[in-house]
Parts: sequence; C-alpha cells; structure tokens
Amino acid sequence: MRGANGLEWSGNLIGSRAKTRLTSRWLPAAILGACMCIGMVLQAVSAQAQADAAAAAQPPLSIAVFVSSPTDQCFDAGIVPAIKQLATAEQDRINAAGGILRRKLQLQFFDDKQQPEQTIANVRAALANPQTVGMIGLSQTARAKATFDALGTEIGASGIPFLSDITLNSIFAKQTNVFTMRPSQDDERIPVMAAFIRARSIHRPAFVGLKDSLVSASLGDALKSAETGVDLIADHRLTLLKDEFDPTAIAALVADLKQKDPDLVILAIGSSRVAPVMAAFVAAGLTPPIFLTGRIETVLEGGAPEYPGDIFQLAWDDLPDIFSDRLRERIVRNGLDRWVFEGAKIPTAPGWKTGACKPRPETVVPDVLDSRNMRAIGRGTQYADMVALMADALKTAEPGAKPAGLRSHLLAQLKTTYAAGRGAFRGSFENWSFRPGSRAADRTPLIVMRPNGLGASQLAPLQFVRLRSDKLRPMDTLYLDIDLIRAFRVDDNDKSFFADFYVSMRGNNASIGKIEFANGFLDPKTNDRQITVRKLHEAGPSGIYPEDMNIYLVSGKFTFEPRLDTYPFDTQRFAINIQPKSSDAPFIIQPPPHRLRDKAVATDGWVPQDQYVGYDEDFVPTIDAWTFRQSIVPFYKASFVWIMKRQTTDYYLRVVVPLAFILAVAYMSIFIPLTHFEAVVTIQVTALLSAVALYLALPKLDADGTTMSDRIFLFIYMAVSLMIVLSILRVSRPVTQSPWVRASLGLMHTVLIPALVAAMMLYVHRASLGDAAGPIWPGLPSILTQSFG
Repeated sequence: MRGANGLEWSGNLIGSRAKTRLTSRWLPAAILGACMCIGMVLQAVSAQAQADAAAAAQPPLSIAVFVSSPTDQCFDAGIVPAIKQLATAEQDRINAAGGILRRKLQLQFFDDKQQPEQTIANVRAALANPQTVGMIGLSQTARAKATFDALGTEIGASGIPFLSDITLNSIFAKQTNVFTMRPSQDDERIPVMAAFIRARSIHRPAFVGLKDSLVSASLGDALKSAETGVDLIADHRLTLLKDEFDPTAIAALVADLKQKDPDLVILAIGSSRVAPVMAAFVAAGLTPPIFLTGRIETVLEGGAPEYPGDIFQLAWDDLPDIFSDRLRERIVRNGLDRWVFEGAKIPTAPGWKTGACKPRPETVVPDVLDSRNMRAIGRGTQYADMVALMADALKTAEPGAKPAGLRSHLLAQLKTTYAAGRGAFRGSFENWSFRPGSRAADRTPLIVMRPNGLGASQLAPLQFVRLRSDKLRPMDTLYLDIDLIRAFRVDDNDKSFFADFYVSMRGNNASIGKIEFANGFLDPKTNDRQITVRKLHEAGPSGIYPEDMNIYLVSGKFTFEPRLDTYPFDTQRFAINIQPKSSDAPFIIQPPPHRLRDKAVATDGWVPQDQYVGYDEDFVPTIDAWTFRQSIVPFYKASFVWIMKRQTTDYYLRVVVPLAFILAVAYMSIFIPLTHFEAVVTIQVTALLSAVALYLALPKLDADGTTMSDRIFLFIYMAVSLMIVLSILRVSRPVTQSPWVRASLGLMHTVLIPALVAAMMLYVHRASLGDAAGPIWPGLPSILTQSFG
C-alpha cells in the first residue's frame, strides 16, 4: 500500500510539474492575447467616442420653418404659437434621442408678419445658411406666388427639400425639390367634387367664383374642362370692391341662376363672403344644394341665414362630432392646460383703435377642445410631423455626410420611401405620403353636409377613397352609435376589460357582420375574439324599434393600454375600436352629436370623466417578395372612447392610512430619551420592515416604470431610514461631544422630516386631483422622478 501510494504521489508530482511547465508556456500567450483583445475593444470604443465627439463638434443641422403671425385680427387664432411649441418639442425629442446622425437639430423660425417682402427675405436667409437641410411652411397663395416669382430659380438650384404649405401646386411646378403638406386641388379636390356630381346624378351644376383669385379661378377652369365630365350650365366670376361684392352683380347672379334652375351651385368665393350671397338666394326663393369650398361652420358664424337646402363642403380634418384620435389621445396624455393656443389679444390689430374689437368677457374660459383651438393644434402638429419626417428620412443617410449630401438623400427619400402608394410616415397628425406627380400630400378629403332642417353638420352618406390604381372608389358612411352599459373587471396586468353595450346603426348595407371590433381580446385557445353579439332588431317594420335602424347587444372582453405612472390616481382611456372586417367593404363612422349621447355608464371601481369618438386612418403595408414592390392598403377606423378615473377609496384605506400610522409611530419614537436608544431603533426598524411587508402584500402591477404608489413607498423607506441614521448619529461619540452638531441633528429630526412629509403629501394630493406639483414646488416633480424612477 505504501509503495502504491508513493507511486501514485510520484505520478501526481510528475503530472503537476508537466502542468506547471505547460501553464508557464501558454500563460504569457494567453495574457498577451487578452491584452490585445482589450486593446482592440478600447481602440474601437475610443474611435467611436472620437467619431461622436467629432459629430457633436460640427455645427447643428438646420431646418427653416416659415410662419405668418396675424396682425389684423383682434385675437390670435393660435396657429403660430402651436407651430412653434409643437415643432420645438419635436426638435427636443429628436435631440434627446441622439439628434440626426449624432448631430444636433436646430429649428429656425422665420415670421413674415403677413408681409410679402419679409417672406422673400426670410426664404433668402434660409437658402443662404449652409447648414440648412430642409425647409417647412410658407402658406397663403399670394405670398407664396410672389416668393417663387422672385426666388424660384434659387429655390430649385439649392436642392433643399422644401415641404411647403402651398395650396396651388402650379406655383412650384418647376421646382422639383418643393413639396406641399396640403392636398393638391388638381389631385384631390377636383376629382372628388367631380365624382360627387356624377354619383348624385347632378346634371345642371353652376359655378360661382372670384375673378382675381388663383385658387378659385383654377377650380372653375378645371371643373368645366372635358377631363372631369362636368357640364356647367353657368360660370360666374365675381369681382371684389374693397373686399365686398357689388349688390348689382349679386342681383344679376341670382337672376341668372333662377332662370337656369341649377341642381347644384358651387361657391368658391371664400367662407367669409358667402353670407350675403346665401341671403340673396333665400330672398329670391332660390334654394338649390350648395357646395362650398370653405367651412360650413365659418359661413354660419359669419351671419348666413339658415339655408332651406342641403349644404356640402370638403374636409380633411375637423370633422363633425368626431376627433382625430391621435391628437385627442396626445392631448389627454399630456394635460389639457398645455394645449390652449387660441385667444391671445393682438394689440396691433386696427380694430382696437376703431372700436371694432371688443374685449372677451372674463367669464369665457379657453376651451382646449374648441374647434378654433383644435385647428391650431392640428396645424401645429402637421408642422411637427414634417420635422419628424425629415429626421426619420435622414437616419438612413451616410454618417458624416455633408449638408449637400443630406439634402440629396432626403429628397430621394421623399420621392421613393414616402411616395403615395408605396409607403407612409406615421405622424402624430396622420400618415404622410406625397403624390409623385404633383408632389402634394396624399390626403383624400371627406364630404361633409348640413342636411336641410337637421340643424347640424355630418358626414355625407357617400364618400370616396383612393385605390392603389389612383382611382376613386365609393365608400359608405355608417351612422353608428355605441351606448356603453357597463364596464367591469378591469385588469391592468392583462391590459383588458369587459364591457356590455348597445350598437345602433343605419346606412347602406349596414350590418354588424361587416364591422370588426379591432381591440377585442383574442382567446389563445380558439384564436378568436371573446365577443358575443345578440341581434335585437334589423331594419324593417317594427312597433318597438326604429324601422331604419339595426340594433345589437354586444358583450365581450377588450384590450386597452394602461398608463400607470400615476397609479392609483390615474385616468385611463377605455375604447371600443371599430374597423372594416374586409378591405372590399370600407366605411367611415359618423356618430351622433356629443350632447345626444348617453352619458350614464355603470363601472366597477372607476368614475367616468368624458367620452368622445375618434377616427384614424391606418394602412396595411405590403412588399412583393418577387418584385420587391412596396405598397400600402389604407382604411379608416373609429374609436368610441371613455375617459375614466380610478376610484382611490380602497387604496387610501389599505395603503395610505396604514403608512401614515407607521410613519407617525416611527416619528414619535424620536422623542424617547436617547438613553433608551435600543427601543428607539427597534421601533424605527420595525416601522421600516412593516412598510416593506405592506408593499410586498399589495397586488403587483406589470408597469414599465415606477408608479405613484411605488414613489410613496420609496419615500416612506427614505424617511424612516433617515430617522434611523439620525438616531444613530445622535448617540455617536463625536456628536455627543459637539453641542452644536447635536442640536442641528435634533432640529433635522424634528423639523426636516415633517417638512419632507408635508411636501410629499401635497404632491400626492395634487396628483390625486390630476394636477402637477410644479406650481407649489417647481423642483419637486423632477426630484421625485429622478430619485424614484
């Protein structure tokens, strides 16, 4: 045994020496290889850091934004403030995300104050900036034409992509680098109006326009051309005298139209000038349907009489009783008080000197959802979308490219990636793409009508949608309402809720079988939506239900997107989303007026705050794997939305009150004499553990970040831990030997902690009301956010 063990020990010794020699041979090489790898990594990191530093050291890329502040209005419409604020917010978002190819973006705002000479000077200054990679804006046809007459050659030669706000595309037809975020009159307005005339079997249309207006004249000329197939029986071009019509000319117009008896009159004279013409029509007993090129609401606000006939208009946004879902959701998410732009007084307006301008009553409170303010928000969001579109297109440019190269790349992207029918940029306002021929935004308008005797505007029964073949296809309007009966079993982690509601609808081929509840919860077992539909009535004779209505009772489980950063004082958006079940049967929803909708909703644990109907245009992107051809299939969808606030009674009883007792007991322990230090610390540590146990006992939320509840608990942990630290310091030897330090710690113990608790209570209280803590303590929200997530 001893020999065997010795042999084994000897063998182990020899093996150990061999391993030592092997290690001594390979260890330096391994160390050298590791050092080389580390050096290569450090070199790559250094090179990347140098590249980032070099990119950051370059001048910021510039995008010029042209705006026109009004000077002749009593109160500001809010368009320019909305553009500046929303576009700047988009600039800040882009820079916070790394900028454009690691270079900062800087917006340059040029305000012409509605002066043509200043407009030309502003565009010239933007062209002269070598860092300009894009330009946005420039509205009003006359000023735009004057600018292109003066600088058209320079604009085209610069190669700078120009996303203008020009209505008439002929102004920039020669400049291939100029686009417009407005829809083209030739591509959109005229084809839809011509299709409307043919679909309604109108055989005697008449046109009334302005003689000296480019937009009006081009519309009249295009309508009577052979391409549209519209045969005008009358074509009148009125002349303005000091922005008013000659009564003699109006009388002659009415006499001629009454003799020719048109079945439709197209008025392209500006919304503010329609009222006297309509009054003359009514006085003469001439009441054919009218098609306006302006807004019906503006005409009625201008003093036009209630017209005993149908009135039509084209609308790209600001639809009756239906909001842009993207805008409304963004407004609700960011706070209503930040979105009021309309209503500021313009002191330089001449009306204040003449007395024509009158101060607004103090009782008039600015309404963020007022139609004028919503138009300002819409215009501002469009400009912000253009900034985001340019930044998104430049992401694929070559890193380190000069401004000239970035301009070329952006221009190529606008003509390919964002060409109509191939792709679109999903903005906050809508999906943006540009028609290759006219370089105008691809936005097919909807037809709004004010039926005779209804007293309100709504979408016309027949709409049109543009197909991939560039043809207009008829699309039905479903007059539909959802009456929510009950919302219950809201699950924040599952992101779902149950709902019972009635669906009532009418329209051509109206049937619930043609609609899909897009946010219905998908059952993983059956791969089908958990929705039950019960038919109560379908159009036909009935002694109970309206004969023209289809009525259904729907029950099911639906999804929602909870935002839990302010839980449990949060307000959530619950929606029923509707879209066509088949792309072969598109439709758009027209809900009833908000004042007529049923507001009563039964909920479990929630308080209804508001409700609205939103619309959105979505698309299905497709790529042909054989030809690599990209295309999109657009469709409309509607959302019936209820804004609800969570009830907090249960949270106060289960969380806030126990935490208040825990914090109070821990605080009162500091008044125990320090000779009983063990008792003081025991009470405080027990309070800390009790708060932790209470937090662990609560139902867990699957939130992406910290909630208000998390911040409350973290604050309690911090406060109690601070008490423990102060208690320990107060009995430590260095502190006991310094009366001044001991008194300071005692003051912090008795005063600082209650002050912090009071500030936190105020913050939570304002959060429970839906307000921010900023007005009370400007730094508190940021401190809490940075400290607690």
